[in-house]
Amino acid sequence: MKAVVINQYGGKEHLQEVQFPDPIIKDHQVLVEMKATSINPIDWKLREGYLKEMLPFEFPIILGWDAAGIIKKVGKAVTKFKVGDAVFARPDTTRFGTYAEFVAIDEDKLALKPENISYVEAASIPLAGLTAWQGLFDVLKLKAGEKVLIHAGAGGVGSLAIQFAHHVGAYVATTASKENEDFVKSLGADEVIDYRTTAFEDVLLNYDAVYDTMGGEIQSKSYKVLKKDGRLVSIASYPSTEEAELYGVKAGFLWLEPNGKQLAEIGELLKTGDVKAIVGHVFPFSEQGIKDAHALSESHHARGKIVIKF
Repeated sequence: MKAVVINQYGGKEHLQEVQFPDPIIKDHQVLVEMKATSINPIDWKLREGYLKEMLPFEFPIILGWDAAGIIKKVGKAVTKFKVGDAVFARPDTTRFGTYAEFVAIDEDKLALKPENISYVEAASIPLAGLTAWQGLFDVLKLKAGEKVLIHAGAGGVGSLAIQFAHHVGAYVATTASKENEDFVKSLGADEVIDYRTTAFEDVLLNYDAVYDTMGGEIQSKSYKVLKKDGRLVSIASYPSTEEAELYGVKAGFLWLEPNGKQLAEIGELLKTGDVKAIVGHVFPFSEQGIKDAHALSESHHARGKIVIKF
């Protein structure tokens, strides 16, 4: 099969298109013929070597952890899926990722692709969608009527987090550029703070929760918008225990757990139209296509998700 791999850490010039052996599935796995994958910051952070201590993989490494495609083979212990099913998934984080024509995926990480969305749209959902879902509901335990600030609402995670929070009846504030104001409001944002002209911590007050996608100084300033006993979750950097205690709030870090059951719940919202996939850019599955997609992701200026189409 064709795959795009790295054989050393470093810049995007190290992404290489190669012939790679087809995966051999285990009893609890299926073999998916890939139709689309997507780019996430974990891809280029791992490529650069920032995550090598957390994820000490041997080379060559196939990056990519979003999958949408068709099942070609099923392991003998698989009971919920069959050959020919259209599926999407956030596979386990291994060195055999989704920048490849075929991927072996555990049955419990899979969900059926909603019929009303394309493979490109489906590939945009798993990693970002599960990250948004688990942050809002597993960690923050967001409820109807609560106020939540979601940073970077036009991004891959933010654009889905706004929709999920709006769906459960929360009041949603988000940070975005002026150019993206109408876009994030169309997703369900009630209040939009233009981060270029306004300090969000000066205008937002008594919020129940913050979803931090940025880390650093933005995370530190986010404590100021929370009420006492408020909650913060970050997917960017581990919150400081001292800062959280100073403001009298709870703060945690989210490392995504792949989960087919939760992905199926998100699939239902996509099926009903309550949530929509936001695909900003599509590149072809090739060495150059993936290099270009990495460059765009690293710029931090992509609206919605960056998808690779096979």
